[in-house]
Amino acid sequence: MLDKINMKKEANKKDYDSRMAHLEIRMGELQRECKRFGIPIMIVFEGFEASGKGTMINRMIRPLDPRGFKVYTMEKETEEDRMHAYLWRYSTKTPSKGRIHIFDRSWYQGFPDGRISAEEIRRFEKQFTDDGMLLVKFFLAITKKEQKKRLQALENDKVTKWRVSKKDWENNKAYDDCLAAYDDMLIATDVSEAPWTVVEAMDKKYAACKIMTILVNRMEEAVRKRADQAEGAKREDKPEADHEKEDDLQNGVLQRIDLSLDLTPEEYKERKKKLQKKLELLHNQMYLQRVPVILAFEGWDAGGKGGAIKRITQSIDPRGYEVVPVSAPNDLEKSHHYLWKFWEKFPKDGHMAIFDRTWYGRVLVERIEGFATEEEWKRAYSEINNMEAHLAKSGAVILKFWMHIDQDEQKRRFEQRQETPEKQWKITEEDWRNRARWDDYEKAVDEMVVRTSTKNAPWHIIEANSKLYARIKVMQIVVDALEKALNGRR
Repeated sequence: MLDKINMKKEANKKDYDSRMAHLEIRMGELQRECKRFGIPIMIVFEGFEASGKGTMINRMIRPLDPRGFKVYTMEKETEEDRMHAYLWRYSTKTPSKGRIHIFDRSWYQGFPDGRISAEEIRRFEKQFTDDGMLLVKFFLAITKKEQKKRLQALENDKVTKWRVSKKDWENNKAYDDCLAAYDDMLIATDVSEAPWTVVEAMDKKYAACKIMTILVNRMEEAVRKRADQAEGAKREDKPEADHEKEDDLQNGVLQRIDLSLDLTPEEYKERKKKLQKKLELLHNQMYLQRVPVILAFEGWDAGGKGGAIKRITQSIDPRGYEVVPVSAPNDLEKSHHYLWKFWEKFPKDGHMAIFDRTWYGRVLVERIEGFATEEEWKRAYSEINNMEAHLAKSGAVILKFWMHIDQDEQKRRFEQRQETPEKQWKITEEDWRNRARWDDYEKAVDEMVVRTSTKNAPWHIIEANSKLYARIKVMQIVVDALEKALNGRR
């Protein structure tokens, strides 16, 4: 790819001034249009060292309203970045609807050394483009001779000398190897929904004009597509699909769970004491060995999530964990991809994050209540699996619990809450309303468990009619998983 481009392309000043004047006006208009339609935009700049990424970004943002964009310089990782999964630092910086985020270097930095694969990159980008984001990727190319000339000029200037590193010179000497590596990267991650634009950056005027032209064209295409969708939605009045009945074809995951399992208070007390002591020791080892842990709790209303979480946290250092209660998304969270708010809370190395409700809301409550379209919740299974696979690859222990009770037990607990003053806050009209859709939720849970229980992020169905049994089982699973993970690192 790169060895075939013409590096001699130039722009004459007259044509450049004329085209740029038009492009600047159009970019300003399109920024406002994208904001009106709620289109998030990510613009990625990659390329050879000294190819002019900073210069091009500065030129590109000139006509934009500064209140609507942000530039991220991503070349250097902080200590905090290194203590999280590789994609954490990028996932937490994605734009909300109507905003533009510009990346001077990006997730592609981890491709040459294997921290992220081409397949992971394609999946990462696809979750955003599927959700309506415009992703524009530029690669700036210059020759070995031009790179050496620019590095020398930077190094000879006292103001810019600090920008040139020993590695920059090493890469210039190994230019052909770098070109081959970049070529592999571009070919492996060039897809229709997020194509690469290789910019011949020897002449700065030509490069700026090409970047602005491509960006204007992609923004116009995104606005046109969104306008067509909005108009089509007004015209269409689709009848409900005539689906064949599938109720008797469910996987039946929950139906086979034995909810009669129980413990005596004496057994519970003895086992809880031993397990909490183990958890205390394992939590310390987890911190020392820098193992991040994610515990995800889902389940029926009144299924015992809070009680199980409390028994885990009672014996561990509060400085090393965070319990994350998840509620309906607020306006800021709605303006981002649904996984964004969870990336913000994933633990750094050596810490534990415990989620009371999770990202699985997309395929449960959002599916059942119509807050997500069928297309959105159906693609969420692969998006979630990809995210969890990346977290596991980065060293995280991921355990997912479904707290399972039957309808009679749920009714008994609801009524008990209503009759107990200090527990009345736990029961709402929404809880009673959700009971009426038990069968719909059961079908969704079955599909969720089957499609997202993986080797590195398994689902554990907890028989929770007995609170004592459920709490012990959860703690035992956590202890076993931590022992396995920690022993594997010794």
